[in-house]
Amino acid sequence: MPSLKNLIFTLIYLLTTLLPATLAADVVRPALVEISINASGAYRIEIRASIEALLTGINAAYTNTRDAPTAEAYDALRALQASQLDKKWQSFRRHFAGQLELRFDGQPTPLTVTHTRIPEPGYTGVPRISVITLEGRVEHSAQTVDWYYPAVFGDSTVRVRQVDEVREKWHWSEWQWLRGDERSGPFSLTEVFSRRSLSETVWLYVVAGFEHILPKGLDHILFILGIFLLGSRIKPLLWQVTMFTVAHTVTLGLTVAGYINLPASIVEPLIALSIAYIGLENIRHVNLHGSRLLLVFAFGLLHGMGFAGVLQEFGMPDDAFLTALISFNIGVELGQLAIILLAFLAVGVCCRHRQWYRAAIIVPGSAAIAMTGLYWTFERLPF
Repeated sequence: MPSLKNLIFTLIYLLTTLLPATLAADVVRPALVEISINASGAYRIEIRASIEALLTGINAAYTNTRDAPTAEAYDALRALQASQLDKKWQSFRRHFAGQLELRFDGQPTPLTVTHTRIPEPGYTGVPRISVITLEGRVEHSAQTVDWYYPAVFGDSTVRVRQVDEVREKWHWSEWQWLRGDERSGPFSLTEVFSRRSLSETVWLYVVAGFEHILPKGLDHILFILGIFLLGSRIKPLLWQVTMFTVAHTVTLGLTVAGYINLPASIVEPLIALSIAYIGLENIRHVNLHGSRLLLVFAFGLLHGMGFAGVLQEFGMPDDAFLTALISFNIGVELGQLAIILLAFLAVGVCCRHRQWYRAAIIVPGSAAIAMTGLYWTFERLPF
């Protein structure tokens, strides 16, 4: 049996490795870019992104803002009123536009920011997303358009809309997810957009679902670890993960489809509270009890709404909605199973049958998870 001193050091280690990476942190999300090309010869680009992240150089190299060396500057900008942040943005926006590239038939066109809409600071649990608009003219003879958003600003997802107001026709392209300083493929301006193949859609959304868990979903990682800690046997553990998956699948689908629309200011604190509760319950109960599956199912409903926010930002194909939804869920499930596998390899295989496993692993680990969840709960409360 480990000594009390060793247990204390274990707990301190877990707390100091989990908490600093999460305090006051926002998830770094890709910019959402929509390019509208009008048959009249005008184009309009709308970029939804965090201006605070742009100003402080926080990009896809960081899982969350706390990982960046400019985290304190980012937090200071997050607290500014919209008018105050806009003043700082004014001196940067020309540089920002100069780094982007919109090409018609391979020829770049000058870009100018014409309008910026910055929300007032409110709920701090998610990044404040501003809308940056760029507008200009395009030759009627242009055949294709492509887009470049530099990695220094982060990843982006982009789609193009063909607009013919006279004939009342609007055609959206598929989303393209751009990572690692990647330029988009060409979008045709003369033909109705072709659709992505089934295999391409499945692969794209499976990867998106997996990456939302590993490495980006710290909320869900802690919840799955909380489930793992009290499930020393494989069968009960897999039953819990299955119930969690079924539940989040239900609310993910209903939320993305628009049947459920709870604000993040409600969903995110409740998700954090579910993490705290699962940690505290692990400390309170030595063995799994009958209501555990129902509890995990209820919390899964909450987490599904959190998944939906990410999926909505990523964009859903109009003609392959169900395929994308199922593929994303498969990716999420694979991410969850990867967490459990890594946890088993780290402590489960060698230690879970030891007499000291609960005192040395379950209780300190669950305490760290519970404290992190409680901190997040209070941090995410709208008041």
